[in-house]
Amino acid sequence: MNAHGVMERKSHRAKVIAVANQKGGVGKTTTTVTLAAALTRLGKQVLVMDLDPHACASVHLRYYPDELQYSVNDIFSETPGDSETLWDTIRQHHPVQEFDVVSANIRLAELEVDLRNRKGKGAILQQSLEHVRGEYDFILLDCPPHVGILLVNALVASDLLVVPIQTDFLALHGLKLLFDTIKVLNKVLPVPICYRVLPTLYDKRARACARVMELLALKMKDSMFKTVIGMDTRFRDASAQGRVIYEISPDSRGAREYEELAKEILAL
Repeated sequence: MNAHGVMERKSHRAKVIAVANQKGGVGKTTTTVTLAAALTRLGKQVLVMDLDPHACASVHLRYYPDELQYSVNDIFSETPGDSETLWDTIRQHHPVQEFDVVSANIRLAELEVDLRNRKGKGAILQQSLEHVRGEYDFILLDCPPHVGILLVNALVASDLLVVPIQTDFLALHGLKLLFDTIKVLNKVLPVPICYRVLPTLYDKRARACARVMELLALKMKDSMFKTVIGMDTRFRDASAQGRVIYEISPDSRGAREYEELAKEILAL
């Protein structure tokens, strides 16, 4: 590890995965942190970045914004050219944790105003990530649940967009909102955004869940993961303890399902 507790690494070219949905409560943060843990269990080097002003992923992983001097907000407020040294200060690493984290801060909510006159503001994150992409296999971005400069930055920077969608009918509306955003961005991006839908909170006993799964399969076809994440109370237990599910119940159904998702992503 270096002086900041971040592990030294061999050279890689990270795949950037944004986890986003414009509807809350669909398992977005759970997917980000659990997928990160699953990928590290498969021997991959992973960085998690919390882009949500609510800092749910940060708190889930025991990084409390009020106690941290640096956060992901510093990427957007830095002086151009300072990225390389900045990354040494904003990355965090718990001794018991196998991946690095860049925490969120409530000040992220002010970026719309702070960056209103900044040129190229939609590509700030993409440009900054170039300084560390050689150190990881995967960089996971936990995105805010609304359209704005943070979500745009995440989508522009990503190689893959993972869209967790709760298997109920109301969640389908949030999916449409996100795809509307993707269509707008694809008109100006040199490469269209690649995405996969991930069904979450699936209850096989509920007929409505089964019907939503049928509709998703019909609409999304090859743009939907084969993996389905079911209901598992162990996710809630892990969150309450500031841990990921593999730390408290590595053999649970939810843990096994995210391992399958990680393997599916590795095969893409």
